Amino acid sequence: MRILVAGCGYLGQAAADLFQSDGWEVEGWTKSPNELSKPYPVIPVDISDRAQVNARPENFEFVIHCTSTRGGDVDLYRRTYLEGARNLLDRFVGSTMLFVSSTSVYSQRDGEWVTEASPANPAHERGQILRETEKLVLANGGIVARLAGIYGPDRSALLKKFLKGEAFVDRDRFVNQIHRDDAAAALRLLLDRQLPSDRIFNVADNEPMLLSDCYRWLATELKRDWSRQAGARSTTTRKRGDSNKRVRNAKLQAVGWQPQFPSFREGMSKSVLGARAVSR
Repeated sequence: MRILVAGCGYLGQAAADLFQSDGWEVEGWTKSPNELSKPYPVIPVDISDRAQVNARPENFEFVIHCTSTRGGDVDLYRRTYLEGARNLLDRFVGSTMLFVSSTSVYSQRDGEWVTEASPANPAHERGQILRETEKLVLANGGIVARLAGIYGPDRSALLKKFLKGEAFVDRDRFVNQIHRDDAAAALRLLLDRQLPSDRIFNVADNEPMLLSDCYRWLATELKRDWSRQAGARSTTTRKRGDSNKRVRNAKLQAVGWQPQFPSFREGMSKSVLGARAVSR
């Protein structure tokens, strides 16, 4: 099997490595030139540029669209996600696309549990672009993986804020997260199983946690005081809008996925230990 990983970055590399180790023929694309040393080619291609996409001569049975804007503006969202998906679909007609979306498309605010059947009607424009991209991919026979907040080796937004003294909780809410390695395993599984007709899957760990509980756990593990940060107010606006929900992963588990890191506590242990060593 031949697979293209368009967006061979933090998550894409981990997924590409799994496919390659299982004997798939893998090619990775990144927006910018890189110096990755991989047993498969990683090529600079901007998927929002139709000419660059069409210039590639290879064909693939499967395409994973997991590019990232790294918090870009609305125009970059549209170019990267929606136009990028359209360019890939037009170039690789007949290939199965797996689009890596986000649980931010759920806009529920009362802490309720959500499943893939729950309304996904984001009020913010970035979320609307993700939903439009999802619909395009599904209409072309593709698969959608809605990822919770991704973290893992050398990456955690919550840990970063905590260490910078910006762990503010002015309105507590549930946080849904997924370890990078569990997310990569989910992408691998979804392209290797018979799937139901409704091919949308939540990719989140087993235990949504209140934001305050996450910071409280970090404070305990790092032996740091969080009380000063806890009383402060954040001045930042979340780019994908405010929500408060708990994301279920039962549908993904039903096709055979089990997380190696069932909660933030298990998944962060190694990263926290590293941060503790640096902070001494």
